[in-house]
Amino acid sequence: MPNRRRDRQRKPARPDAFRDPRPVVLVVCEGIITEPQYISGFGRAHRNGRVRVEVAPEHGVPRTVVEAARNRKRAAEVTAEKHEDDNLAYDSVWCVFDIDQHPNVSDAKQMALANGIKLAISNPCFELWLLLHFRDPPGSEDRHTIQARLSEYITDYNKHVDVEVFLPYYPEAAKRAASLDRLARQVNLPDRNPTTGVYKLLEEIAAQLQ
Repeated sequence: MPNRRRDRQRKPARPDAFRDPRPVVLVVCEGIITEPQYISGFGRAHRNGRVRVEVAPEHGVPRTVVEAARNRKRAAEVTAEKHEDDNLAYDSVWCVFDIDQHPNVSDAKQMALANGIKLAISNPCFELWLLLHFRDPPGSEDRHTIQARLSEYITDYNKHVDVEVFLPYYPEAAKRAASLDRLARQVNLPDRNPTTGVYKLLEEIAAQLQ
């Protein structure tokens, strides 16, 4: 007598979740306009749809930016584990903020290190990164002077940026930022004025398609 249980059609095994080889990058910004516009536009220009740019709910203080990134990172990890799908977790998490005159910058750095979060810090401000697209770095300046210098190249600069204007000059900006970084490390003053780590984040975004 045939075994009907054995002869029944088996349900196909659950397929493994598709894994896109490119990392998913979460970027949490302090600023609400300039940083998100530039970074999102840079990702689109490099045809990278796996970059998630968000503004910290309590933007303006580095520690709260890192806390927001930490919470999003943990929540994504829990969701990925629940659904057994690594695509739902972030492979890389970044915070973008200025030093300027913010308090608790050292606390923010320690929290980021403890939670595997990378930092793209600009001193004094993100506009330094924009300025490096057009000229060699200035000396130590405050944010207002940096913004005034940028307006010499971007007429009527008002925080909004068209990333297409900057892209042709991106390689030179990255070289200038890396040089500032090396000089700061040589005197054991990382993140001193003027420095910006934005180029490291952008290199990661651009490298995902290589």
